[in-house]
Amino acid sequence: MALRGFSMSMQRQLLKQLLKNTQTGSIASVHTLDKIGNREIVGYGWNGTACYADRTDYPMPAIRFREPNNEIKALREKEKQDWKKLSPEEIKALYRASFCQTFAEIQAPTGEWKQHLGIGLIFVSMAIWIAVLMNLFVYDDLPVTFDDEHKKAQLKRMLDLEVNPVTGLASKWDYENKKWK
Repeated sequence: MALRGFSMSMQRQLLKQLLKNTQTGSIASVHTLDKIGNREIVGYGWNGTACYADRTDYPMPAIRFREPNNEIKALREKEKQDWKKLSPEEIKALYRASFCQTFAEIQAPTGEWKQHLGIGLIFVSMAIWIAVLMNLFVYDDLPVTFDDEHKKAQLKRMLDLEVNPVTGLASKWDYENKKWK
């Protein structure tokens, strides 16, 4: 297959790049390897990419937490033998090479709720101040219909008109004795 518009050397370079990408996966996988460095890919991961995340719902990340150094490589070789020969410190070092946090550390409270509560209370106090200032400077005085005489007059008119006589206000008024039931 001839690629028109490309020189022979350019065609060879493209062919080499295509072969390289088919051998290593895809361009996305090469980019992922650039991001993770020398860390070992040990699984699929929670979203199918080679990334590390401490999660309790998906406890096995796709890559190890730390890049291998001489000490970790020696422990991995020792790990292939009998585990009873490993000291507790070596087991912890192996664990910390693969994971950043334990389950207890992941689930430990962070105190972040205090920040959320503080921000929420700041907004509530601002809303109260705005409401108070609007009542002082924006809104006019209440209309005269909010006086006690006007309220009593309106109640009397509602009773005279027998508003909602089945379950409402008029159902609780005794019209013969002129008092509440």
